[in-house]
Amino acid sequence: MALARLHGGPLDGQILPLDSADQTSLILPYSETQLTYRREGEATNTGAHDGPTEVGFRFVESGDDISPHDD
Repeated sequence: MALARLHGGPLDGQILPLDSADQTSLILPYSETQLTYRREGEATNTGAHDGPTEVGFRFVESGDDISPHDD
């Protein structure tokens, strides 16, 4: 099992499961738009007994402007 730790953007601090620890980008739905996160650095906890593999992803962009007060 591999986990993505998200940095920056509206999902900062979230942890999501990954299909593969080799993924280089994530495109995630957010409200009525999409967010793009790109892999940052190497995977950690890759040993057999140190917990799930974790990969950092940094916010790159959103499909539209993100405003919490849009009507």
